[in-house]
Amino acid sequence: MPAPVDFVALSLLPFGRRRDIAEQLRRGRPAADIVDELTVPRPGDSSSHPDILRSRARIAIEAASNADIEAIAWSDPAYPPMLAAIVDPPPVLWLRGCRPALDAPAVAVVGSRAGSPYALSVAERLAADLASRGVAVVSGLARGVDSAAHRGALRAAGATVAVLGSGADVVYPREHEPLAREIAAAGAVVSELAPGTRPRPRFFPLRNRIISGLARAVVVIEAGEKSGSLITARCALEQGRDVLAVPGNVLNGRNRGGHALLRDGAKIVETADDILEELGVGLGTPPATVSYRGRGGEGRADPLLACLPAGEACDLDVIAGRSGLTAARLLPRLLDLELRGLVRRAGGGRFIRS
Repeated sequence: MPAPVDFVALSLLPFGRRRDIAEQLRRGRPAADIVDELTVPRPGDSSSHPDILRSRARIAIEAASNADIEAIAWSDPAYPPMLAAIVDPPPVLWLRGCRPALDAPAVAVVGSRAGSPYALSVAERLAADLASRGVAVVSGLARGVDSAAHRGALRAAGATVAVLGSGADVVYPREHEPLAREIAAAGAVVSELAPGTRPRPRFFPLRNRIISGLARAVVVIEAGEKSGSLITARCALEQGRDVLAVPGNVLNGRNRGGHALLRDGAKIVETADDILEELGVGLGTPPATVSYRGRGGEGRADPLLACLPAGEACDLDVIAGRSGLTAARLLPRLLDLELRGLVRRAGGGRFIRS
């Protein structure tokens, strides 16, 4: 299905507009009205005209089609609800690969680009163990820990999602093009940037909020004091996600950033069980099969369903107000209900009772 031109047009506006765009979309304003409002023509500047922006959006959609990339708009039920809940979600998520890879509960695994053999081994092992239990592994396709995590998930025949700081068809670093093809075949390569966009330094810190935004938790493996992984951890904390860290060698200084996270309260990770336990997922059980256990015993209906009247599509703010849960705690519950067929997505980050 072709992406709505107006959502793509919104994605082409400056990054500083992301939060304002999201607030207006959540209030129910049509994307077309937002485009017209934010692109008021200025004298002598034809590029600021909304028609020019929409023309650029159509070109991006055509380029995506030629590159076998699809644009998932914020209004699309397939748009990841975890990502839709952050304060500045992309109006469009460009995807190369398999849509179902975005449906599984996800954990981000990030770390040093110059990872030690120990860090790479731990990243691959944790990712493989998570993937084998039905958890999608999210990372940034960078050298070092990121690529090791992707490879571990692929080795376990699980799903992995690579988030790029360039267009979904522009792989950086170049030597990871074969890895990106493997990921797209079994998982997904995604970006908020239009196809053909070249990597730039300023894009990578911005993409880190998407890595954490797609995940229920972020695991940091070997991060120095100025590591980009700490940006991802900070984004995760701002988004209400869990942050965990793997302890490392205290003698070489490679993991000072990770140890700082541990001192600040991040949970220590030694095995995948530590991660699943923190998420409240049954050990040894694929997350998709985990069911709610009420205090009254086995099989009790999830009380969250009472916050979703039949036939009413509710956004997270409404459900949070009715349930008393924060978005960070609410989304995993809603995703579990969705996997059990009790609720479904209605687009725009809303849910409706099945």
